[in-house]
Parts: sequence; structure tokens; C-alpha cells
Amino acid sequence: MMEGRLVLGIGLGFSVLTSVLLAFLFGTSFDLSFLNIFLLLIFAMGCGGVLSSLLHYMLPRKRAVGGEVVDHDSHNTEALLKKPRIDSLISSSGAVKVTSATENDNKDIGSSGQNNCSNNNSGSDVVGLANMALGDGNPPDIDEDLHSRQLAVYGRETMRRLFGSNILISGMQGLGCEIAKNLILAGVKSVTLHDEGTVELWDLSSNFIFSGDDVGKNRALASVQKLQELNNAVLISTLTTELTKEKLSDFQAVIFTDICLDKAIVFDEYCHNHQPPISFIKADIRGLFGSVFCDFGPEFNVIDVDGEEPHTGIIASISNDNPALVSCVDDERLEFQDGDLVVFSEVEGMSELNDGKPRKVKNARPYSFTLVDDTTNYGAYAKGGIVTQVKQPKLLHFKTLREALKDPGDFLLSDFSKFDRPPLLHLAFQALDKFVCEAGCFPVAGSEDDAQKLISLAIDINLGSGDGKLEEIDQKLLRLFAFGARAVLNPMAAMFGGIVGQEVVKACSGKFHPLFQFFYFDSVESLPTEPLDPDDVKPLNSRYDAQISVFGSKLQKKLEEAKVFMVGSGALGCEFLKNLAMMGVCCSEKGKLTITDDDVIEKSNLSRQFLFRDWNIGQAKSTVAASAATSINPCLHVEALQNRASPETENVFNDAFWENLNVVINALDNVNARLYIDQRCLYFQKPLLESGTLGAKCNTQMVIPHLTENYGASRDPPEKQAPMCTVHSFPHNIDHCLTWARSEFEGLLEKTPAEVNAYLSNPSEYTAAMKNAGDAQARDNLERVIECLDGERCETFQDCITWARLKFEDYFANRVKQLTYTFPEDASTSTGAPFWSAPKRFPRPLQFSAEDPGHLHYIMAGSILRAETFGIPIPDWANNPKKLADAVNKVIVPDFQPRKGVKIVTDEKATSLSTASVDDGAVINDLIMRLEESWKKLPPGFRMNPIQFEKDDDTNYHMDLIAALANMRARNYSIPEVDKLKAKFIAGRIIPAIATATAMATGLVCLELYKVLDAGHKLEDYRNTFANLALPLFSMAEPVPPKVIKHQDMSWTVWDRWILRDNPTLRDLLQWLKDKGLNAYSISCGSSLLYNSMFPRHRDRMDKRVVDLAREVARVEVPPYRNHLDVVVACEDDEDNDIDIPQVSIYFR
Repeated sequence: MMEGRLVLGIGLGFSVLTSVLLAFLFGTSFDLSFLNIFLLLIFAMGCGGVLSSLLHYMLPRKRAVGGEVVDHDSHNTEALLKKPRIDSLISSSGAVKVTSATENDNKDIGSSGQNNCSNNNSGSDVVGLANMALGDGNPPDIDEDLHSRQLAVYGRETMRRLFGSNILISGMQGLGCEIAKNLILAGVKSVTLHDEGTVELWDLSSNFIFSGDDVGKNRALASVQKLQELNNAVLISTLTTELTKEKLSDFQAVIFTDICLDKAIVFDEYCHNHQPPISFIKADIRGLFGSVFCDFGPEFNVIDVDGEEPHTGIIASISNDNPALVSCVDDERLEFQDGDLVVFSEVEGMSELNDGKPRKVKNARPYSFTLVDDTTNYGAYAKGGIVTQVKQPKLLHFKTLREALKDPGDFLLSDFSKFDRPPLLHLAFQALDKFVCEAGCFPVAGSEDDAQKLISLAIDINLGSGDGKLEEIDQKLLRLFAFGARAVLNPMAAMFGGIVGQEVVKACSGKFHPLFQFFYFDSVESLPTEPLDPDDVKPLNSRYDAQISVFGSKLQKKLEEAKVFMVGSGALGCEFLKNLAMMGVCCSEKGKLTITDDDVIEKSNLSRQFLFRDWNIGQAKSTVAASAATSINPCLHVEALQNRASPETENVFNDAFWENLNVVINALDNVNARLYIDQRCLYFQKPLLESGTLGAKCNTQMVIPHLTENYGASRDPPEKQAPMCTVHSFPHNIDHCLTWARSEFEGLLEKTPAEVNAYLSNPSEYTAAMKNAGDAQARDNLERVIECLDGERCETFQDCITWARLKFEDYFANRVKQLTYTFPEDASTSTGAPFWSAPKRFPRPLQFSAEDPGHLHYIMAGSILRAETFGIPIPDWANNPKKLADAVNKVIVPDFQPRKGVKIVTDEKATSLSTASVDDGAVINDLIMRLEESWKKLPPGFRMNPIQFEKDDDTNYHMDLIAALANMRARNYSIPEVDKLKAKFIAGRIIPAIATATAMATGLVCLELYKVLDAGHKLEDYRNTFANLALPLFSMAEPVPPKVIKHQDMSWTVWDRWILRDNPTLRDLLQWLKDKGLNAYSISCGSSLLYNSMFPRHRDRMDKRVVDLAREVARVEVPPYRNHLDVVVACEDDEDNDIDIPQVSIYFR
């Protein structure tokens, strides 16, 4: 309607203007009869329609209008549409209509069932914003560049369900804001924010959206604009008056973060009994205590319990028994469990198993299992076969909140040292609700009277609990619970925001197992070690008052004066920066936060790294993140650097820098960088807070000087790499095909063109280097350069098509023919075993066909990228299938005859496919002569354009070519093909990531940060965590202490470093060690030996300064920013037993 009014208005305006203009031009009184006006009106409305359409496409529409708010109460309309639950989503093919100007704008919203929309007076305002967010009601396509990491976790189907989901969040304090952030980043269809209260200074401790200017405004209204910036594809609206249960019918899931139990019970029962049921979540944060309750209805179908890929195995043998024994090759351990269902395929001989019928596994072992099947009368197993797990859905029956309060069932545990804590907290939260209902306010921090009243209420509730009555109540814990009950702490909000956000995704999609049904958590260990004085927790009229009410003003001062180094400002880094700013860390003149990251912002970052916006793409991450963090808290004292923390930047991050730090926070995405920072923290004895995520999983590790082991003390085993011969000749899964495809891509389009340019830049130097090398690698390099400049040089786009077509024949026909000629299907190994036995798969050559879309897609991508390397213009018809097919059919493909004596590498330990030859030198000389001849034929200034693989640009044809190469190879070996997205995940080595896991990890780390900066906490106070939000699983445990080495009355760990000052001589060093009962027999610096007791001439060095010896013998240049030198000393005791001592540092300045 709004567009119709716009057109009508513009048309009327044009009619009047046109009439006046004509009268003016003709200089007469123009006859404005009804007919003339009518005709002019029609003409002008047409012009107006054209102009409106032009404006529609010309004006930017992605970003929402700043400050535009949709308030359901003030407009008296129901703008959000109810979508059916997950069961309906699977089977329904209906459409949901969105009211718009014309019927043509009523489009299908995915497969979300049918519903009606009734809009009142100002519904057009809501629809206007909906159109901006959702593109005129069309189901939004998944932006794979933006959501690639999330797609790797959820898959397309889950994402589509999310895109059709409407969510209500009631309570916009810190927890509500965190949940909203995570869901908006995930890309739900709409989020409605409900809150009747106004922003208080108190809220600034936990809600990163609010600023001092928002105090006094409605919380929901104050949140809309900044939340909208996170994702313009999500419709964000508000409710600011009392919520009624009837309004809940507009949503798939409703979340309450600030609601009394009585009202929650009413709302939950409405949601539970609604058809279809509405998922209900109640979450509370009270100081260092938190709770979550989930009710997804009487019957909730979990489609995918854990989100893991179905496990598979390659069959080696199957017995004709009852039950049958299935053995698999020892290529990889089987992950089957007893009771799993599996299906068989490609089994030869015992073909009865290929019927697709799921069969139950029992007696699962690492490389075998038995079937609950009698195969006695089946055909005898011959060879081959794949066994694949069949993932089963799970039906859950949720209780209502009223029922679950009385009979909560099993609580989800997070810390097994607190196994008795959940029942007590179940009681505590009920007592707090009763306290607030009676007193009209929360207990006052530090008030013993309020704490005793809450304890009394808890005791009364416990007495009436019947069989669920607790034998003993920990009053000390309830006292701590009462003191912090009013506060919403940012780290707790971040942690629970991740947990609850993930539960909402489960509710809307059926992906992953829901939390069933209560989860309680506390982190009382984060409190200061010294008892808090009541005066210390009184409010100071500051933004940190909520945090002060829990931790006291003394710890708050320590937080503000901390000196913190954060390495990385990506997904983890953005969350950490937000948390630190909210906590007040480094927010005084004495404090300082240094962040560093050498990366720049890419589009794929925006779905998780919430401090960045699309206009920041290409800018430095650390700079943008620091700026965004200061907008959250202007007092944050932060310096942003773009240096990679590495040995090369130790002039930037020098000794003085490290020695001045209180704590280091890692926000990194690779192990090598983590290990380097770990070594620096060890060296300077600084606490390191480590965390990481992988899909729905996250872990945290606390590295505390002298208390815990360091990060590098225990490592995961290295990832198993497929042997080179498997990748190049004997692939048996799509990963092998994609590894090969990426290797070929880089060889053809990056390495060879770069090698060509290296030769052309300096021919004489290049050829001299090849002669000096004189090996198989040099020979291969020369052959590739000659091939590129001579036999395969392209001058026209048709040449590029020819090259791609001939490569197809080489890769997918000729090489396979040669392989099967050298090793026929009946070939045997030297032991007489069949050569083509599992896991090897016998290949078949492909016959090219321009009618095959896969073949033609390969030609298109290959020829376009080949043209790019040669700087050849790409014609408009390059991606036209018909014209491309005509061009490729012109290519003459020579016949191929397999040759005898061709060596194909089959050794799994081989590291190169190139074979050395005694006459490599002579061959290289001949190749250099040929190369010089090719060079003479090149046009002046000829250079190639190497292409560096970029996975996150879907328009560059990189992934098109890699996916096509991999899928053609998969066809050769009868391996199931994958789509381009799946190929991108594997070949691009994309790490799956979602905002919820990141938020949870950083929240947990910041709870540990309180302990680190308070100082004085014991090992048992710290927690390392592993969590899997998909299951859900939370496993918290004390860190492992470091290994202690003892000698005489001394002991030390990896954390110790022995320091000698005053520029000692070699004799001084030896005597210093002797005084400790240690006899040094070797002292080295770097790779040079400064002293060895076996060498008599080394005794002449006794009176030389150690630093002078290092300069003289080891050629060490000590930079001006360093005032010490490190040496490694090998010692033994008086009984000649070797003793590992700490590193020794010699201070000379």
C-alpha cells in the first residue's frame, strides 16, 4: 500500500506540474478540462511508477533505517507471523503470505506451512521494515560468503529453518541482550524484544548495547538500533507493555530472562499446550549463579542428536555366521557404538547386504563389529563394501515448568566436584523468587538480614518438597547467592547467552539435542579470596555498580588498573573486547589493554565477529575492534597493533613490554601461534588464558604460573595425513579427491606461473640455480615452465578451452588408462594378495561429453582461470553452456596408448612422486636449452598472472574448478560426489564456527580472569572447561599441576627460570651452579657450544664474560632492547646423574 500511495502522490504532483508548465510554454490559459487532466494524470503516474522503480533499485536497501522502531503496543498490531514447528517444517509445502502493496509481493517463505496475517491500522510500518530486512517477502537465499562457517556447523536445511523462525526475548538486561546478539548473528527471521522497564546505570555492567545516554529510556527501544546493525536481514521489533500469553502465538520460541515463577508457569503451560507447541525457555543470572529451563512441548523431534557426520568404515571381510563378524581395514578406527544402525553398500559377493536395510551393531571394536543378522545363507563375501552409520531421530517428552519444579528429574551437571550443587540451586532460585514477590525487591548486597530471610524461605520450601527434600542445606552458599542476587554480570551473561542462544537454534530446527530440562551453574570460586566488607560492596554510582556488589570495589580497582595483552581480534577477540570493556578491565589511566592482529576484515567474519560491520571490510581487525570496544566503554584504555606476535616482532613486544603485563589472553585460531605465546608466558611467568572453538564445541585452559602446566605440556596427536600415493593414484574418499584437486589448482595456476615469472625476471640466475640444484625437483620445475611457455601457451580464449579439454582427457581418461594398464583389475601384490583390495578402489576412465553439466562446468572454470593467468580477455559467452559446448567440441583430442614400464608410486611412505635419475644433470642442461628457445618466441615484457587460491569469493571460479576436478576424479573411482559448498569446507580447510560457542568460551574465561587479577587463588579454584553445546555437555575440572623436579632441598617446574645478574663470567656461572650441588658439563647458546668440560681449551674461557663469549663464539647480536642472554646448561649431580635444570638467564645491563 505504501508503494501505491507513493506512486499516486508522485503522479498527482506530475499532473499539476505538467499542466502549469504547458500553460507557461504556450503562453495561453491552458484548457484544464477533465479529460485533459485525466490523460495527464495517467501519463504522470506512469512516469512516477518508472521513477519509483528506479529509486527502488538505485537507493541502498541493505541497512535498516537508523532508529526506526516497531512497537507492537503503540501501533496495536500483530506484525510477526507464526510459523509451524519443526515437524511441520519437514513435511509442509505451503506458503506464508506477507501483506504488501500488491498480490505479487506475496511470496513463499521457505516451506514453513500456511498461516494468515491480520494487520491493523499501521501494519504497513511493520511490513516496510520487513521488506527492507527480508527482500520484499521473498525467502532469503543463504549468503554462503557471509555464513560459510555457520553453514559448516548447521547445514543448509537448518539454516533455512532458522531463516523462517520468529523469536521473542523478554527481559533486555545483559542476558537478553547477549541472547539477542547471538540469534541475530545466526540469522533468524525476526526477533521481538520485550521489556517494560527503563535503562538504569546498573544495567551498564552487563548490557553492551546501552550507554549513559540511554539511562531512562525503555530497554527494548534502546536496544533496537544497535542490534539491527548486526544483521540487516533480521526483522527486529519491540513490545514495551505487559505481555499477554495470547501474543506468544506469534513465535516459534520464547525466552524469558526476567520473570517471576508464577507468570512463567502460566506462559509455559500456554506454550506447552499450544498447537503446534511453542518452545519455552526461562533463563536467569543472579550474580555468579545461573539457571536455564527448557520446555519444547509434549513431543519434540530431534532430527540430528549430535551434528556429527555419519561414521563410515571400509569393509575388509564379512563372515557367513550368526551373528556375522564384519572386519574393516585398519586405515581408520571405527567410531560405531553398540546399538548403532548401519547400512551397507558396494559389497561384492554378499550382495544381500546391499538392500539399504538398517542393521544393528553390537560388540563394536576399533576395527570390527558383529551384526544382529544371520548371514549363514548369504553369498560368500568377495571384496569391497562400505558400511555407514544411519543417524536416528530422537523423540523427547518435556514436562511443563509446574511439573518440573516438583519433579526436576536429572540435572545437567557441569562440574563433577559439585555434583550435589544443582538440587540446592533448584531450591535457591525458588526461594529468591518468593523473596522478590514478598519484598518487592532483590536482597541487598552484604545485607545479613536479607540473606537470612532468603535462607529461611529456602528451608520452608525444602520442608514441603516431599521425596525431593534435601537432607542438608548449605547456608553459606545461599548467603553468597543472596548477596549477588540483583547483579547481572557480563561474563555470566556471555556464557549463558551462548547456551540459551544455542537452545533456541535447537528449538527452531531440531538440530542437536536440547537441554533436558534444568541446568544450574555457579562460579563462587571467582569471588575474592579475602572476605568482603559490607562497605566494599556498596554502589558508587558508577557503571560497574552491579559488579562491585558481587566482587567489591577493591577488585574493581584491580580490574581497572590491569595491564593486559590480547593476541587476536577475530571472533574470540571481539567477544573478549566486549567483555573486558563491560567489566572495566584496563579502564583507568594506570591500566592498559594491548591488542594485536595482523589480519583484515573479510565478509565471512561478519556472522560471528560482531564488532565489525560490512563497511569495515578490508580494514585492520585490531583497529576496528578497539574502536568499537571504546564505544561500548569510553574509559577503555586500549592500543591496537597490527603486528603478528612472533620471534620477528620481539623488538615490538620486548622484555619491558612482557615484564609489565598482568595477564595474557589468547584469541588465536592456530596452534603454532598459541605455542609461541605459551613459551613467552612461561619465560616471563605471566598467566595465560587460553580458549578455542570448533563448531558447537569449545574449550578453555588456564595457564597460571607455578600452579598449572603450560599449554604446550600436552598436545593433541597430529592430524593423520593421507599418503601421497593414495591422494595421487588410489583415493578412496572425497577428501582425497579434494586434496588432489587443490594441489593441482595450486600447481597449474599459482606455482607454475610464479615459476615462469621467476625465470623471465632473471633467466641466467634462474637457470644457474637449476643447474646447481641438479635434482629431480629442478628437472620437474623446468619441464613445467617449458610446457607452460611452449606446448601449452595460450593466446586466445579458444586456446584456453583447448587446454582445459586436453587436461580433462589427461586427468580423467589417460592417467586412469595407464594406471589400470600397469595394475589390471586382477593384479596381485608381491605376497599374492589382490592389488585392488580395500581400501583401494578400481578406477574407470571418463568419456567426455559436452552434454554432461559436470564436464562442461569443469571446462568453463578451467578455461576462465587459464585465461586469467595469461591475461587473455574472457568473452561474454564464456559461461554460456551452448556456446561453450560448441567451442569445446572443436577441440581435437589425440588418441592415447598406455605404455609399458611406467613407474607409478605405490609406497605409502614416499614423500615425492618425482624419481631421481643418474642423468638428471644432462637432462637439465637439455631442458635449459629448450627453455631458451621458448623464451625467444615470447612477446616483449611477457609475464603470467599467478592465481592465489581464495575460498571465500564465490565469483572467482576457484572453488568451481576445485569442486569440478574433485568430482570428476570421484567419478573415476566411484566415490560419492559433493556440492560446491561441501567442497569449500574440505578444500578450503574451513573451521566450523558459530557465535554461541564463542560467546560461551569467552564468558568462561572472563570468570577465570576475576581470579587471576585478584591473585591469591589456589589451584583448586581454577577451572578448565570442555563443552559441546550440541549434546549438550559441560565438563569442568581443575587444571593439571606442572611436573615438579627435585634436587636435594630444591624443587622447580617448567615455570622456573634461574637468573644471574651483574654480567657474570663463565667461572661465576659454574661456581653458582656448584653451590647448588650441580656440576655443569656443557653450556650452549643457540646452536653454539660456549663450554664443555671435555675440551681442555675451553678452560681458557673461564674469566670471560658469558655475554662476550656468546658474541665471540656464537656470533650472537644482542639487540639494544634486550638486557639479558639465555643459555642452556647441562648438569649432573655428584653421583653423575643428569639433572634437568631451568633455563638460565644472564643479565648484563
